[in-house]
Amino acid sequence: MCRNIRTLYNFDPPVTAEEIHAASLQFVRKVSGFTKPSQANRDAFDRAVHDVAHVVHHLMDALVTSAPPRDRAVEAAKARARAAKRFGSSAPARR
Repeated sequence: MCRNIRTLYNFDPPVTAEEIHAASLQFVRKVSGFTKPSQANRDAFDRAVHDVAHVVHHLMDALVTSAPPRDRAVEAAKARARAAKRFGSSAPARR
């Protein structure tokens, strides 16, 4: 699976439409093999991104959990710590 696609469910604050679109774009890029589709494939590519984002919106609305929402800042700090351990302290800091 594409490493750039992040878990979107059960966070505080909730996922935004922009985050869903970005994850959908990464997914369609991965399965199509196109980073930037040709003009001939642009409509199909954009339609796929839209359709995937639409389905993800429905999925996020339908999921239920009894777990408390995770804090984005805490999860980001954990990811940075894992990256530092994996790649060393020279790994660039991400915002």
